[in-house]
This record gives sequence, C-alpha cells and structure tokens, in this order.
Amino acid sequence: MSLDKNVQKDLLDRGYSRRQVARIALGAAAVLPFFHEFAFAQDDAAPARGNRAAVADPDLVRITSNENPMGPSKEGLEAIARVSPLAWRYTPVGDNTELMALLASTEGVKQDYVLSYPGSGTPLANLVPAFSSPTRAWVMASPGYGSGASRDVGNKVIQVPLRKDYTHDVEAMIKTAPNGGAYYVCNPNNPTGTMTPRKDIEYLLARKPKDAIVVIDEAYIHFNGRDNMSTDLVKQDKDVVVLRTFSKLYGMAGMRAGAAYARPDLLAKLAKIGRTGNLAIPTMACAAASLKVEATLIKERMGINGRARDLAFEQITKLGATAIPSETNFFMLSVKGMTGPDINKAMAAKKIMLAGHRWPEWPNHVRVTVGTYDEMQKFNAALAQVVKEGPLKATA
Repeated sequence: MSLDKNVQKDLLDRGYSRRQVARIALGAAAVLPFFHEFAFAQDDAAPARGNRAAVADPDLVRITSNENPMGPSKEGLEAIARVSPLAWRYTPVGDNTELMALLASTEGVKQDYVLSYPGSGTPLANLVPAFSSPTRAWVMASPGYGSGASRDVGNKVIQVPLRKDYTHDVEAMIKTAPNGGAYYVCNPNNPTGTMTPRKDIEYLLARKPKDAIVVIDEAYIHFNGRDNMSTDLVKQDKDVVVLRTFSKLYGMAGMRAGAAYARPDLLAKLAKIGRTGNLAIPTMACAAASLKVEATLIKERMGINGRARDLAFEQITKLGATAIPSETNFFMLSVKGMTGPDINKAMAAKKIMLAGHRWPEWPNHVRVTVGTYDEMQKFNAALAQVVKEGPLKATA
C-alpha cells in the first residue's frame, strides 16, 4: 500500500527515517509478524512440518497457540452454510451484512466507533506507528504480547516488568515513560492469563500525556465474562482503543475476524496507517451469527474451558509443579529443575506440543493452551512422566 503524503510527513516529523516510513508503507502488520498469534502458530508447528506422519498422528496433542478446540458456534456454522453459495459476490450479501451493526450494538457504541479487521493483530501493529514513534514510546508489560516487536519499524519500546501478582505495574509504566505515545495493556495478559483491574487502567488514563492513548487488547476477555470489558470507556469518549478478536472464545482463529473500538478521530488516525479490505463473506456471516448468541456462548464456553483448565491445575499442584493462576484458555507452567525448552522437549517426546519458548524474561516457563478435556487428561499423564523423569538426556 502507499501512505498519503501528509501521513508520510507526520511520520517523518515524529522521528521515523525515510527507510522506516517505507517499511510502514508496506503495511505495519506485514513487517511486524510477531504481533500475530498466527505467526507463533507456524513456529510452534515447525517441528512437525515436513513430517506427514507426525502431523497425521491421532495421538499428537497440539496445545500450542491458544486456539479454541470448540471451534465456531453451531449458529456460526449454519450461517456459513447459508451464505457460502453467495461467496462469488465481491459485495456483502446475506447474513454477513449484519456484522458491522452487531459489532457496534453488542458494545453499545455508535457504528462510527468501530472498524472491522481480519483478527486483532493488524490493528495492533498499525497502532504502533499511528500513536507512538522513535521518540514517543510504545509502553508495555514484560512479559507481554508482542515482546517489543514494534522495534522492527524503528519504534521506541519500553517494557516494564509485571507486578508480583502478574498485573500491569501502571505506576512504573508512567514513571519509566512519562512521555509515552501509547500505553499497551493486554487484558487478560498474554502469556500470563491474568487480569489487570479497571482502577489501573483508569490510573493510566488519568496520568498519561494528554495526546497519548491507552491500548487495551481484549483478545481473551470473553473467557473472563463481560464484567471486566472496557468498551464502556470507548462509549465515554476516553483516549482508549480497545481491540477484540473472534479467534479465541468464538473459535474462529482460521477465519480471521476482529475489531478496533475507539472514538472516530482515533480510528481515523489508525486507518491512515493501513486497512486490509473486506473480510471474507463466510467469515462475516459466522461472526455475526456468533454475536447474536453471545450471552449463551460466553457462559457455556467459559464453563467448558474452566473445567479443562481446572483439571490441569489439579494435576500440576499434585505433582509439585507450578502454574500461574489464569482466567483464560492458557497458562504458564514451570517444573522444578527444568527450563522452558527442557519442558517443551520432554513433553514433545510424549506427543504433547506446547508453545515455543518466546519469553526470555521467564526462561523457566512455558505456555500451555487449554485443549479439550480429553487432551488435558493426556497432558496430565505426560506431565506426570516428565516431572518424574526430568529433562531429556542428551544424545551423542
């Protein structure tokens, strides 16, 4: 894509070099691949890639990328079936025409307060050059989602360690970066699965620079229910951008649907960095149908996920291993005497694939996605063996 000349000038005036502006013009999301769980999924699958027997092995458990094994809702699949015969159309037809209205009405905002995207990774990447710069930092938690990948476009990134209770240390975020351009709160946080309370988000809003924003990434918020959602701040015209995705609780990771919520002036600034065109017609229909049954779907899937997660936590406690209490469909695991890579390799030998080790701040932890109840039973059995046997012995 190309950037408007006024946008290019704005980026240059804010400290980006012409080379960096050229990279942004290619599409911030394209040059920031590590903002995408999809890219992480590709990395996690790499050990099995090229080995057709391994991929086809019915006993292989892939709980790597925070995908939801419940898949799309029944109503969503029915909507896909209805609209798919019309997918030869470029323009929206059928059930999918309702999506934009539903995105707004579900959150109680006006339609010009929301933009749709293929997932939340694209707007997240585009927010970096839109609101921060080489001199105005992107301020985030450590460990946190993205791990400072926005440095790839020359952006200043400041990572602030989480508190001991794994919430965002908002006081330190302001103190360390009093002139930040964007303060990023992944809530629940990835990879810890922990919630940062509303009072801390309000602290950031009250103390950030006047022209800065607070980005609240709520990719996993549905697993925590509606009580802790932040779109009411958008409705109040606060300096916030809230990101949502259908990849997680809604089970649509492979279909790519998401949204950014904010005041129209903030969305306009975001859109200047780049949009990605229309979502696929079946994707829009599935997302719209899912929103229509959201209340039932959230309650049902929170229960299913919670039971499978609790099953794993009970075993982890029994074995003397440690898991960070999580309110999502993933958690961080540590085993005494083993590093994160040790755990990964040992579990992989038992046909349990976990997330690749990508949080250098925590070398002794590995992230585990909550799979089906049956998959977590297999995880439990493998973990019992790994705890007993320890790291794999090196081979000559």
